[in-house]
Amino acid sequence: MTDLSVATKAGKAAFDVDAVRRDFPILDQQINGKPLVYLDNGASAQKPIAVLDAMDRYYREMHSNVHRGAHTLGDRATSAFEGAREKARSFLNAGSTREIVWTRGTTEAINLIANGLAGRLQPGDEILVSHMEHHANIVPWQMIAERTGAKVLPVQVTPQGELDLDSFNSLLGDRTRILALTHVSNVLGTINPIAPLIEQAKARGIITVIDGAQAVPHYKPDVQALGCDFYMFSAHKLFGPTGIGVLYGKAQLLEEMPPYQGGGEMIERVSFERTTWNTLPYKFEAGTPAIAEAVGLGAAIDYLDGLDRPGMEASEAALLARANELVETVPGMEIIGTSSNKVPVMSFKIAGLHPSDIGTLLDQQGIAIRTGHHCAMPLMDFYGVPGTARASFAFYNTLEEVEQLFTALQKIQRLFA
Repeated sequence: MTDLSVATKAGKAAFDVDAVRRDFPILDQQINGKPLVYLDNGASAQKPIAVLDAMDRYYREMHSNVHRGAHTLGDRATSAFEGAREKARSFLNAGSTREIVWTRGTTEAINLIANGLAGRLQPGDEILVSHMEHHANIVPWQMIAERTGAKVLPVQVTPQGELDLDSFNSLLGDRTRILALTHVSNVLGTINPIAPLIEQAKARGIITVIDGAQAVPHYKPDVQALGCDFYMFSAHKLFGPTGIGVLYGKAQLLEEMPPYQGGGEMIERVSFERTTWNTLPYKFEAGTPAIAEAVGLGAAIDYLDGLDRPGMEASEAALLARANELVETVPGMEIIGTSSNKVPVMSFKIAGLHPSDIGTLLDQQGIAIRTGHHCAMPLMDFYGVPGTARASFAFYNTLEEVEQLFTALQKIQRLFA
């Protein structure tokens, strides 16, 4: 296997991709008689043994409902569950666990915030999103706008796949109430310059909502440094389990927002005359939570914290750089999104080939990618394509796998040339 070891400036041990791959058992298999090359990490990342073991141990040794338990298993489960919340807080550098709300994922988190902020909106108010947003950061705002009479306005993108800052500045106005942006585009890989945009919005009293789903697999955000009001991500993209996500929200705003759902856990007291809400963050966590999944997410964060992060980031940069070098070896291949500031995501098309055919033919060679509109139809419309093929890399991918992808693409192109 190609060596991707990278020495770090801090003098830590070199990042050893071969050792890391041994932590991910799913990668050690064959698909259609070929070694699996998993390049669909932007859709869902694979899970290390540490996550699998933590969830298995939870079910074998401590499963019980959390909070209010009067027995040892309940205490164990609650300790593990709330311990995972603290790990999520630390990962984001939030000021308090009161600001960390468990959700089912990024989509539910955005819906929770949109519904919670609806009472602040009046007819004619404006919600800014961008043309590169995932549907999850468009549709909830459209639903709230229809209910309140507000308007959703899209910030344009450049042909290179970057936010058009002239468009942003022209749209930011006296009626702007909410700015909802992705930190990293799931299609283009572009890392948006959200810090200065948040600062501009804050100067006008605009609430800022940042979709971090595609950012967190590649680096740790600092919500206090960013200054955003809300930040959210999904565990399954952070090498953790499906079915759980994290919503960071500033405590003052969360206190002011109404609950998103009603039921157990989110209440303080219930009577037929009046119900009062629980304290943060439980006010937004109705019902039995995803306990094992929270434990799994905590284990994923621990695992990532144990890696040489500068080495990991350098390895990912090397993967993208090699992929960019090889594009010219495939006639008719065009990259969608050519920003110089991006995570290792490559969306592309090949002249004369439908993206779904590319995906199917790659799968026959053991290579897993994603095809289609990637839940970003407005962006596809902007580029005038029905969809793209997308290879998204993670730190456990190798240069050899990048080369296998392009060897396979060359075969496919020759077959249909």
